[in-house]
Amino acid sequence: MPNTPYILSLGQEHALNAALKLNQPLLLTGEPGTGKTMMAAWALEYLNAKYDNSFYPEVLRFMTKTTSKASDLLYSYDALSHFQAANLRGEKEVETAHFIELQALGKAIALSNPRADYKQLFRWEMPEQPMNAVVLIDEVDKAPRDFTNDLLDELVYYRFSVKEQDGAEITKAKDAKIVVIMTSNSDKNLPDAFLRRSAFYHIKFPEGEHLKQIVAANLGQNVTEHTQEAYDRLFEFFHQVRGKAVRKKPATAELIAWLRLLGDDGYLTQPDAAIRRQLVEQNLSFLVKTREDLEAIDELIKAANL
Repeated sequence: MPNTPYILSLGQEHALNAALKLNQPLLLTGEPGTGKTMMAAWALEYLNAKYDNSFYPEVLRFMTKTTSKASDLLYSYDALSHFQAANLRGEKEVETAHFIELQALGKAIALSNPRADYKQLFRWEMPEQPMNAVVLIDEVDKAPRDFTNDLLDELVYYRFSVKEQDGAEITKAKDAKIVVIMTSNSDKNLPDAFLRRSAFYHIKFPEGEHLKQIVAANLGQNVTEHTQEAYDRLFEFFHQVRGKAVRKKPATAELIAWLRLLGDDGYLTQPDAAIRRQLVEQNLSFLVKTREDLEAIDELIKAANL
């Protein structure tokens, strides 16, 4: 099984395998901090174990912006630097390939079907053997509506041409696996057609034992009966804070960082309740990160069993 410290919720592994069978991208939604992005790293390890290390060893990640176009997933061309090299600096031999860089989906397509002439087309060292790939398209809900509609076309054909290189065409190998994982904080702004043609899984915020397993996997601490009592107090306080927060509920990432700091400060073995409270308060800004939320939990801090 994967070594990535990532504890799946029920259904996530099934959703990944279903997306593979249906040959559809997997869309993950959920509030920030529920591990949507981290699932791509887990999926890569899982798939390499399942398919004899045939996947490229890195997740190919694309960070979506408000100005993103679907073609940005394929490659980028630095026209300004190319012009400067050719005209202003007067370089004798200027190869266009030096100014073309493959992006996440473009890399995955090229990896599936490497050719000797790729080095003359773009700037990227290619493995000689074909490889499968995991592509992460992060925060697709940030992009304009056209991005998601056009993205579906790219994921149907898995081919593109490089117009700056006389229209050279890059095509996915027929049997190659390109696993596309997309994340979104919400599905409200995504087109219906996009949702119909994507495998979908909503990651709920972890509760109870599931949350404790995630924390244990990330902190790697041996829990004794004494420290378990301390953890129980902190988990209870964490859930109370999430219930009171008005602007930004603390997520799993904040909880793990907060617990790590408290552990380093000796909270878990501190017998003095007053000192424990002081440690919680001095590290509170790593859990609660807005002034409004700090004000909202002011009374809670005073009454909490810390």
